[in-house]
Amino acid sequence: MRAVIQRVTEASCKVDGEITGEIANGFLVLLGIEDADTQEDLTWLAQKITNMRVFGDEDGLMNKSLADIDGNILLISQFTLYASTKKGNRPGFTRAARPDKAIPLYEEMKKQLSTLIGKQVACGIFGADMKISLLNDGPVTIVMDTKDKE
Repeated sequence: MRAVIQRVTEASCKVDGEITGEIANGFLVLLGIEDADTQEDLTWLAQKITNMRVFGDEDGLMNKSLADIDGNILLISQFTLYASTKKGNRPGFTRAARPDKAIPLYEEMKKQLSTLIGKQVACGIFGADMKISLLNDGPVTIVMDTKDKE
């Protein structure tokens, strides 16, 4: 699994002009799922996202987590995180999981993140043409890959 985690002061997702999810302070998480992903990848990533200390403390240092600030999550599925750009100018997406594998993992990620932060996770609609708006705070943007845990 790959995730692009952006610290935001606000973010929203629209599908066909209708808001499907919106948050105030917290994380916009763009989530890519590949065929090789497992429940273990999902659990590790959910824990890392919710415990990541990138919010400012009283001294302006990044020492607080989502729980510390009562933060929110907007979760967006994004198969393009597995784009292959090795050949030519048109990316290939063969590493991205097909919907029959990706949707259950995406739904489980929503459930685990909600449990870990103690509130509903806002989201987009899997496979839809989504319009994402955000106000990146910092900017703070972190990329994580469960196959490259550095």
